[in-house]
Amino acid sequence: MTRKHVAVLKGGWSPEREVSLVSGRGCADALRQHGYRVTEIDAGRDLADQLLKVKPDVVFNALHGRWGEDGCVQGLLEILSIPYTHSGVLASALAMHKERAKAVFRSAGLPVAESIVVPREQAARGHVIEPPYVIKPVNQGSSVGVFIVRKGENRPPVELTSPDWDLGEEVMVERFIAGRELTCAVMGEEVLGVTEIFASTVFYDYEAKYATGGSRHEFPAKIDADDYAEVQRVTLAAHRALGCRGVSRADFRFDDTRKGKPELILLEVNTQPGMTPTSLVPELANLAGYSYGELVSWMVEDASCDR
Repeated sequence: MTRKHVAVLKGGWSPEREVSLVSGRGCADALRQHGYRVTEIDAGRDLADQLLKVKPDVVFNALHGRWGEDGCVQGLLEILSIPYTHSGVLASALAMHKERAKAVFRSAGLPVAESIVVPREQAARGHVIEPPYVIKPVNQGSSVGVFIVRKGENRPPVELTSPDWDLGEEVMVERFIAGRELTCAVMGEEVLGVTEIFASTVFYDYEAKYATGGSRHEFPAKIDADDYAEVQRVTLAAHRALGCRGVSRADFRFDDTRKGKPELILLEVNTQPGMTPTSLVPELANLAGYSYGELVSWMVEDASCDR
C-alpha cells in the first residue's frame, strides 16, 4: 500500500524560523523512515502556490510563531481542503493571543496569573504594576521578547524602546509567579506525563528551550501525586477549553514553598509545540511508550480539515 504524501511545512518568516527549520527537518526524516513520501516546504508568502504545485495528501505543520501557529496557515489549508496536523483556526488563534486565551481559561475555572495588556510605549515608560512582573508580547511564542522585572528595579527593560522591536505594539504585563517550571502535553485525548524544567539561564527563555545544554528536563516531575494529577487535569481542561486538536502542551508555574496549599498557575497552551531534539513533547511521548517516529506518524494519521 502506498503511504500518504506528506508536505512538511517549516521555516516561515516569524522570529521562530530557525527553530521551525529544526523541527521540520526532524519530523520529515522520521516520517520518511516510517514509509511516508515527504516533501519539505520552506513556507513563504506564496505558500498556496507551493502547496498547489506539490499536491500533498496531508500537511504536517511544523511552523512556529505568528502566521504558522496563529490560525493563518490553518485558514489557508481549510480553503485548499488539505488535511493538516495540530489545532484548527479558532483554537490556534486563541492560544496564540495570550490574553484571549486567558479569558477562555478563566471562564473554564482554570488558574491564571493576574495581568493587563498595555501599549508597548506605556510599559516602557514605567512600572504599570508593582514589581516583580513579567512583560511578554501578546502573540509570540518560544519566550521571544519576554522580560522579568524584579522587585527593586527602577524601570522596565530598555529593549522595549528599541527601534528594532518587531514583536507587536501591545504587551502583556503579568504578575511574576515564583516557583518551579512544569509542563504537560495532550495527544488526542490522552494526557501525557508531567516534566519539570531546570533552566541554565535566568528563566526558561529561548536559549534555554533550544540551545544544547540550555535546560535539564526531569520526567516524571518529582511532585506530590495529587499535584501531579492536578497538572494533568488542568492540561486536558485547557486543551478542551480552547478546542485544541492533535498534540498540545501546557506550561505552568508551581510554587510549593508558600504556606498552605501550593500555587499552580497555567501560563499558556502551545498548539504547535517544538519537535526538536531538545523539545519536551517527544520526551513526554517517549515516556508514554511512543517513539519519535510513532508520534509524528500518529499526528499525520490524525490530520483533518474542519479542526
